[in-house]
Amino acid sequence: MPKFDIEAYLSERKALIDRSLERYLRQSKRRPQTIVRAMRYGVLSGGKRLRPILTLASGELFGAERKQLLPFACALELIHAYSLVHDDLPALDNDDFRRGEPANHKVFGEGIALLAGDALLTEAFHLMSRPDVVRSLKPGLVLELIHDIAQAVGAEGLVGGQVVDLEAEERQAAVAEVESIHARKTGALICVSTRVGARIGGATRQELRRVERYGGYLGLAFQIADDIMDAAEHARQGSEKKKATYPSVVGLDAARKRARELLDRCLKELESFGKNADPLRGIARFVVERAL
Repeated sequence: MPKFDIEAYLSERKALIDRSLERYLRQSKRRPQTIVRAMRYGVLSGGKRLRPILTLASGELFGAERKQLLPFACALELIHAYSLVHDDLPALDNDDFRRGEPANHKVFGEGIALLAGDALLTEAFHLMSRPDVVRSLKPGLVLELIHDIAQAVGAEGLVGGQVVDLEAEERQAAVAEVESIHARKTGALICVSTRVGARIGGATRQELRRVERYGGYLGLAFQIADDIMDAAEHARQGSEKKKATYPSVVGLDAARKRARELLDRCLKELESFGKNADPLRGIARFVVERAL
């Protein structure tokens, strides 16, 4: 059997997501030009589109139609973009660059960047609740999906993780605290991305639990891999950022070992799905192996 080409898969799905995002973020006379430019800059200036691709992959594993998945996949990317725009602000991570380009607030100013993040988050829920989206699925399911996503990005998830991350600066955090931060700040959105796709595809309760565990392990692995690459880059540059990261707490070797363990757990959860889960397997390997 030919080996699954994850790079081709990711490239094709990214192009699909980018086209859809471009369509959803078209200019409207009812929207101020400045905020639309800032929103588009925050979304369309790069990114791997991992979260929406996970939604597509997990949904298609269970037979969901692409037209049912895309609004939720793109909404999750809008939420991710909002979180990055806000993270870069001086009040939070205070980063001047994002993906090699000036951060949103360096281009549009702090006020517009703050509002662009607010608009992207709100637009995500507007997109998921559109009448055509509700008609394509059972209204009760749409409401449940929106509820799941809101929980993942609110005080119990992404926002809560950012709070604990801020509080952990300038002190030595324990491993359990670092994992908790990662599970909320990064993992919650990745996990719910896989859950949403599986639910739209009609996964059984047992199947959904496997997909959720996969997403949880993947979310933690993703952040650890990012931390490993950041630590290596900071070492090359002779700089250091005081953040609660896995390498800063346990060292690079132990961080790499933990990332491998999480990859093995991801793959274990997918064993019962056979070859149809190759995209999810490929994504997990891609996420972890880039840092090893």
